[in-house]
Amino acid sequence: MAHMKPLNKSATPELEEDFAIFERILGFVPNSLLTMQRKPEMVKAFGVLTKAVMSKDNQVDLGFMRLIAHFASRAAGCQYCEAHSLVAANIHGVSQEKLDAIWEYQTSEHYTPAERVALDYALAAGSVPNGVDEQLMEKMREHWSENQIVEILGAVCLYGFLNRWNDSMATDLEVTPKNMGQRVLSKQGWDGGKHVKK
Repeated sequence: MAHMKPLNKSATPELEEDFAIFERILGFVPNSLLTMQRKPEMVKAFGVLTKAVMSKDNQVDLGFMRLIAHFASRAAGCQYCEAHSLVAANIHGVSQEKLDAIWEYQTSEHYTPAERVALDYALAAGSVPNGVDEQLMEKMREHWSENQIVEILGAVCLYGFLNRWNDSMATDLEVTPKNMGQRVLSKQGWDGGKHVKK
């Protein structure tokens, strides 16, 4: 059960456009932002950062950026964000077949060598203590440009904020991401944790 109740999205009318960003990304306004709206400036700032990190001008595919976010969230242990990022990846063009193979990313034909390295990087960068070392950076440089690495790390860091927020708030998981988590993640022990009412 959430430690703080989300407010209705109409509670802060000046956030209508900010909430619309996330409706386009996920199809709904996440409970995390509905809680965060108690401080409207934070929602606005987070929206600006999200638009910058998940820019249409990115060199890295936006669907894949959400898979990066998923692996960063997996490293942090945030089951809320693990499920959310997969919903966003699907909305941004990652096939359900590829999502269903996410636990086998190292061997699945659905993932390229470049993607495998980037997902390893996201796990390492999202871990505490940080696991990125020179050997991993060398592998990243074999597949990704410096600009692309910056974009990838941006997704890890964006979700680092969300991981801390949602786990600290025990944010209630919405139906769509809960269903995605049950379909894709439950076979490896995901159960929604503190984000699902038992």
